[in-house]
Amino acid sequence: MHNNKSLSEDKVDTNPFLQFDKWYKEHLSSGAVVPNTVSLGTASSQGDVSVRTVLLKGYDETGFVFFTNYNSKKSSQLLSNRKAALLFYWPDSGRQVRIEGAAEKISDIESEQYFKTRPRESQLSAWTSEQSSVIPDRSYLEKRYDLFQNKFNGKIVERPLHWGGFRLLPNWFEFWQERDFRLHDRLSYAKRKEIWVTERLAP
Repeated sequence: MHNNKSLSEDKVDTNPFLQFDKWYKEHLSSGAVVPNTVSLGTASSQGDVSVRTVLLKGYDETGFVFFTNYNSKKSSQLLSNRKAALLFYWPDSGRQVRIEGAAEKISDIESEQYFKTRPRESQLSAWTSEQSSVIPDRSYLEKRYDLFQNKFNGKIVERPLHWGGFRLLPNWFEFWQERDFRLHDRLSYAKRKEIWVTERLAP
């Protein structure tokens, strides 16, 4: 059953990061199989748009962090056009959160720290996958995995320099709550002169 409580201005936090934190923690406790999935929209410098699902790996009041291969299509777009958007959709609670802003690479230290927490198999996959490039067949990928498995046999898997994180720095949020008869609640937060301004939008 969806949460049909009213999303009223006097019941939400004036800080969109705190409002997100509240909703996200409620979502994490919902029992979703992969609760940290989020759709990431990017565009090339020519305006060609791409959307894919990534995993949110951290957030605070500076932004939202995800990791990828820096040679991938998403990275190429983010490095040529920093504007990007995130969409969290949680159908069980009837909620969406949209976030827009600009992306930047996180520090090597932050990427190193996270890489060390990954399962060894995922660390090896970061070396294996030439993400977004055309490969001849599945066996090519499996042979590359075996190659790096042998290379790091008995050794710590180092982070490849082509793998790391991005942080989306938001300048706009929208919190969407499903309501009956499609009269949904929509509240936006726009950053204006370092102040978050809240507005209600028509559904």
